[in-house]
Amino acid sequence: MFFRIVLLWLSLTSVAIAQDRPNLVWIMADDLGYGEVGCFGQQVIQTPHLDRMAAEGLRFTQFYAGATVCAPSRSVLMTGQHHGHTRVRGNAGPTNPQAQALRADDVTVAEVLQRAGYRTGLIGKWGLGDVGLAESGLPRRQGFDYFFGYLSQVHAHNHFPDYLWRDEQQVKLSNVVTAVGDRGGGYATDAREFADDLFADEAIQFVRESRDQPFFLYWSMVTPHANNERTRELKNGAHVPDFGRYANEEWSDQDKGHAAMITRLDSYVGRLLTELKQLGIAENTLVIFTSDNGPHDESQHNLERFSPSGPFSGIKRNLTDGGIRVPTIAWWPGTIEANRTSGHVAYFGDWMATATELARVEPPGSLDSLSFVPTLHGRDAEQVQHEFLYWEFHEGGFKQAALLDGRWKGIRRGQRQPLVVFDLANDPAERNNIAADFPEVTAKLDEYLKTARHHHEDWEPQWRE
Repeated sequence: MFFRIVLLWLSLTSVAIAQDRPNLVWIMADDLGYGEVGCFGQQVIQTPHLDRMAAEGLRFTQFYAGATVCAPSRSVLMTGQHHGHTRVRGNAGPTNPQAQALRADDVTVAEVLQRAGYRTGLIGKWGLGDVGLAESGLPRRQGFDYFFGYLSQVHAHNHFPDYLWRDEQQVKLSNVVTAVGDRGGGYATDAREFADDLFADEAIQFVRESRDQPFFLYWSMVTPHANNERTRELKNGAHVPDFGRYANEEWSDQDKGHAAMITRLDSYVGRLLTELKQLGIAENTLVIFTSDNGPHDESQHNLERFSPSGPFSGIKRNLTDGGIRVPTIAWWPGTIEANRTSGHVAYFGDWMATATELARVEPPGSLDSLSFVPTLHGRDAEQVQHEFLYWEFHEGGFKQAALLDGRWKGIRRGQRQPLVVFDLANDPAERNNIAADFPEVTAKLDEYLKTARHHHEDWEPQWRE
């Protein structure tokens, strides 16, 4: 009898834990700037659903991407390791595909959640492994039960592709594509199916099918990234099905298309939040919305019209905050108090510790990850802070590293260049180098930079002077 009672108690406890673990949704735009969302200061582009999401939830004002470009930022998100430790350090070319792919010994947040009983799905852009090139990094080998989208980030430049991937199988689409180069890029000459429209439908379907069990949805949009190949060929990388509410503006087509992309992605988020409410699972679902790095200038649209970086300097490929500080909103009805703002300094690598704490499972070791669950719950006094955050960038022979220590930000533009230091509390645009005025701060940042980066066999040669 006692044994049966114990078994019943264990059974009831496991059910209670399963019901108490929230669903987790990470929605990520591609190249969306801090200042391109209404609730973060945008005045021209309309984002009513994201603005309402922020009004119903929590707006992070100092949340950082994993990197200033696509692939390493996603690697940081998946592994919970900062840019100096994670596997993928940059956007590799076709001659070195392994440098842009996760490997079997890389433990992703999806893998940890999958082992904990979560149904895991990736919808949209992956960029960390490809069929026939670096298959160790394929989504279903990195913890995802289901995948629909792009594997190659160059393929993902084209918003109207002629195929997508469902798991490891190609799904043909009706778009007619002109190929450009040998890396999977191109643009549609007969554009019928917009990839992000398909991803929105898939995301909604994944949530419906997963409603009766804990799930993790990683929804990785490709808007408002430019089609770089179309920009080079046709001078307009902002390819959208229509210009929507911007059709009658006296703007260039590039400006209309860029704005329409952002308003369109805003509508997708609105659809998902409405679906969660209608399914009755909104109060058991944490939704994070963010962007993979700062805004781009690759569609030939007018940056001055939109002020995409907000009050910060720089864009994508810069290590000033305009390139790495991203608009981030957390929504969890009944748990996150409405209309809150937090200045807690967090970044993509913190998702591992946050998600595993909420899932009640131990994270892997050797992480650069701090849970921001206390901030979500409004327990700011309990929130642990990072000693420092680290980023680097090394494309085209231009090698940079940046480190954030509270209010102090240090950037080294080249290994042999002196460290420039900014006081973000008084100079968020990073215009005034105060290194000489605060020698102790400068020396501390310099010491951190010497130890922040681990040797990596794939990227080390590209880092050396």
